[in-house]
Amino acid sequence: MDHEADAYRTDLMTITRFVLNEQSKYPESRGDFTILLSNIVLGCKFVCSAVNKAGLAKLIGLAGETNIQAGFIFYSCGEEQKKLDVLSNDVFVKALVSSGRTSVLVSEEDEEATLVESSKRGKYCVVFDPLDGSSNIDCGVSIGTIFGIYTMSHNDEPTTEDVLKPGHEMVAAGYCMYGSSCMLVLSTGTGVNGFTLDPSLGEFILTHPDIKIPKKGNIYSVNEGNAQNWDGPTTKYVEKCKFPKDGSPAKSLRYVGSMVADVHRTLLYGGIFLYPADKKSPNGKLRVLYEVFPMSFLMEQAGGQAFTGKKRALDLVPEKIHERSPIFLGSYEDVEEIKALYAADE
Repeated sequence: MDHEADAYRTDLMTITRFVLNEQSKYPESRGDFTILLSNIVLGCKFVCSAVNKAGLAKLIGLAGETNIQAGFIFYSCGEEQKKLDVLSNDVFVKALVSSGRTSVLVSEEDEEATLVESSKRGKYCVVFDPLDGSSNIDCGVSIGTIFGIYTMSHNDEPTTEDVLKPGHEMVAAGYCMYGSSCMLVLSTGTGVNGFTLDPSLGEFILTHPDIKIPKKGNIYSVNEGNAQNWDGPTTKYVEKCKFPKDGSPAKSLRYVGSMVADVHRTLLYGGIFLYPADKKSPNGKLRVLYEVFPMSFLMEQAGGQAFTGKKRALDLVPEKIHERSPIFLGSYEDVEEIKALYAADE
């Protein structure tokens, strides 16, 4: 299709137009959420561009400080070289603060929460992982940004306590995946929609409306390298996936090692994503606020489930901003099976 013709099409549903349509359903809305989301989208576009340039310019190497949680990826920013995950974090913090709609920011990259100065405060709190899976960029694997949004429940001074809430209190969540295409998946609590970045327009276009995860899938996604450290229910479930005794076909194993990529595939094709607790990580590995909660929110909105091994994931109440948890999420019936195994184990 002619890209010049694309620019004049009026039937394309951009993410901005989509959010404005959602906003129009609430006459009392002042547009604060729309402004906040626009700034998140801008951050995603910038990071997408930086990720592509980092690979193209071969700005990958071992230099400066090492980050045990991220890759050794650098991006030239004027005279200064920054690792891509650090750059991404700077971009999102500045974009969110400058929106004038946030009070508390929690990032995977920052040890402490960012409390926005009073002149730029708004009614939202944003938790995010600016570049999840960044250690995979040098081999071309999809990586992404994950985010969740809460509203402030008071007008007093913001504190870290304002984000230590159960996941079901989130008002929106999403992720942006930087891969063969740049795709932003978003839920504002009324279903899940996917938008793909059209580079010629510089706009995210609605390409996956009202995403629904299949009730049952034929894929399981887990790091089997940790199998010797798993508990009984997880071991039994994976064994059942590989060697079913009811005559059904075995499930296929697909594991990228980048949460955004693995969850995205699970959301579209069905199945289950597992990152259980084990002997090495008894509290699990994934962070509750900006990994477990947003992905669980999206799964439930798409008709799936998310479970920690003890309870519904969105009912967790974190006590620390970087708290971890086991997680099992995906198709409704697949998660029901792992829930039954944990119930039997108790």
